[in-house]
Amino acid sequence: MEKKIFKKKLTISISSSSKKKLDSPKFSKGKDKNTLIVEKKNLRSGISRDRPKSKNFKNKPNFQLKSSSIFNKNPKFVNKDYEKRKLAEQRATKKAKGIEDRPKSKFFDKRRENKLTLSKALNHDEISEKSRSLASIKRAKKKENKTNEIGNLETQKQIVRDVKVPEIITIRELANRMAEQASSVIKHLLSMGVTATINHSIDSDTAEYLIKEFGHNPVRESKIDIKIEKNKLEDSENLKKRSPIVTVMGHVDHGKTSLLDALKNTDIVSSEHGGITQHIGAYQVNVENNEKITFIDTPGHAAFTEMRARGSKLTDLVVLVVAGDDGVKTQTVEAIKHAKSANVPIIVAINKCDLPNSDPQKIKTQLMEHQLIAEEFSGDTLFVEVSAKTKKNLDKLKESILLQAELLDLKADYQKKATGVILESKIDIGRGPISTVIITNGVLYKGDYFISGQTWGKIRALINDKGNNLNEAQPSMPIEILGMNGVGKAGDDFIVVDNENKAKEISNYRKENIKSEKNTLVFATQESAFKDNKAKEMNLIIKSDVHGSSEAIKNSISNITHAEVIPKIIHSEVGLITETDVSLAKATNAVLIAFNVKPSKEAKKMAEISKIQIKNFNVIYEVIDFVKSSLSGLLKPDVKEKIIGSAEVQEVFKVSKVGKVAGSKVTDGEINQGCGARLIRDGKIVYTGKINTIFREKNEAKKVIAGLECGVTLKDFNDYKKKDIIEAYNTISTERTI
Repeated sequence: MEKKIFKKKLTISISSSSKKKLDSPKFSKGKDKNTLIVEKKNLRSGISRDRPKSKNFKNKPNFQLKSSSIFNKNPKFVNKDYEKRKLAEQRATKKAKGIEDRPKSKFFDKRRENKLTLSKALNHDEISEKSRSLASIKRAKKKENKTNEIGNLETQKQIVRDVKVPEIITIRELANRMAEQASSVIKHLLSMGVTATINHSIDSDTAEYLIKEFGHNPVRESKIDIKIEKNKLEDSENLKKRSPIVTVMGHVDHGKTSLLDALKNTDIVSSEHGGITQHIGAYQVNVENNEKITFIDTPGHAAFTEMRARGSKLTDLVVLVVAGDDGVKTQTVEAIKHAKSANVPIIVAINKCDLPNSDPQKIKTQLMEHQLIAEEFSGDTLFVEVSAKTKKNLDKLKESILLQAELLDLKADYQKKATGVILESKIDIGRGPISTVIITNGVLYKGDYFISGQTWGKIRALINDKGNNLNEAQPSMPIEILGMNGVGKAGDDFIVVDNENKAKEISNYRKENIKSEKNTLVFATQESAFKDNKAKEMNLIIKSDVHGSSEAIKNSISNITHAEVIPKIIHSEVGLITETDVSLAKATNAVLIAFNVKPSKEAKKMAEISKIQIKNFNVIYEVIDFVKSSLSGLLKPDVKEKIIGSAEVQEVFKVSKVGKVAGSKVTDGEINQGCGARLIRDGKIVYTGKINTIFREKNEAKKVIAGLECGVTLKDFNDYKKKDIIEAYNTISTERTI
């Protein structure tokens, strides 16, 4: 369809009162300089045309007006030279700025040129230049900041700190004090050939060396004022007589506890498991003239060596009980050694004198070998023949003890703060940690603050051996105390301090400065790094009723040694078996040993679900026997071989559905079906396995004796050759025990 062209009539009138404003003049290059062309914009298309639109001028030359006549009548066109200069200046400016004056296309004349853009509105002079993006500016700024940070780190000097060094410190704590990474400290120790973890403890010298290596200044911590006033009897003026502390010692089952029962009219023996004493017991017995004697009953079993040693160190004198019908035994000799090392006098009580086979003279003769000589043999050792069953000569034994106490002149200061020794400790349900203490000097009052080893507390209750509550405890009195913040360790000192702050300060200092045996540093060597540890371990968790029993079990188990199996105690504590113990046993695959304690309901249920063994014991030697038998089960059985016969291969046959069969002749002994076999070729063992089948005259046989021929097949082997020797043997395995 042809495009219609709309043409308008063009009329030109040149006058001063023209209604329509003319555009700026455009000079034609092909015309004369004095020629002026007036053009009209087409409003519809916006395209400029040089020719007029009127029909009258279609085939005529361009309308020309003489400039002289126009300029004279219209002053607007007088500035012809000014317009030329302006155009020339614009071209020169563009050329100076490097903007090319490209000729515009026919259809790009005015439409794009007059369009207003954001670049034109903001920066008209630099329209053609591309501006920098915001992301590029951010990247440049970030790079500049990073460069500045690196430069600051390089120029920044290392901060030198003054690091306080205690006697013992963990690697974690040392790294925190130096403000260094713990991994850096561990790497430095590894470079020195020391294997360590973040929880290992190191001494002050090693810590000081590490601090210097990291560029800091070590400062030794000044010891805090933990001096405790230990009462010196020589300097005291308020000395009064105190009761003697007597330790009863001797071999197991010689009647020590029965003798104490007879002395204080009680029946403790009937309540003891296995008929043996497994705890330290302390009692006070009233005698004539309102005098008292404190007795300490020690176990006689071999496992309780430390209990006996602890009792002998605390005592004023020792009563050595020897059975009249048994004589001097191993623990009797050990008790004599403990008493002599503590430098205390010994009174020998020969018990069970009511028995017909009792021989006191034999015992006196045996004790002479250990420098215990009776007075009748011109010695200085008191011997008393007693009977706990018939209460024979018990008064004489009391008199001997009081006589010996008078010779020792035992005194104590009743005005000073109390000091003593912890005999035993346990955890009681509802009352918490309880410790049995014997006061050696001073008076202990209810409400006093005290320190014992690493534990401290305030006396909440004082209970004597008869179960009565007291407000004070005098010297030589055995007493149970309540109010400790933890389970006390048997054998620790017990000292009363001024206030709570002092007790806490001393306790914290002792915790920090006691060397940990668990986390000791080990030097890494080539041998230790590549050593193949073939010893099997049996993990154990021990829970007992009192600290002394736990201590005795640990020592007895540690004495069990073997090259192939090792008992390893993961955890040992006083109190009931809890869910934490069961979780630990599950994680370490350990056996829980409960000695005179029971698991809680939750722990028992959890152990059944997790299938964890909980072994309950009441007697210590049963624990030791169980550990030994369990360790024996870990040992590999002793396997021995017994050769029962041999055969020589003479021919090799191929049998359908069977394969190759070695036609052999039994040369020695016999060959049984299913027994072990070795095939020997040219003196070398080619095969070790079992005999699969034996054929005798085309029939299977179970046994072939020497001199007969047979066909033999070996399991998973068919490479038979002539003159091979088949050796048959049986294996005998025997179980091993520790």
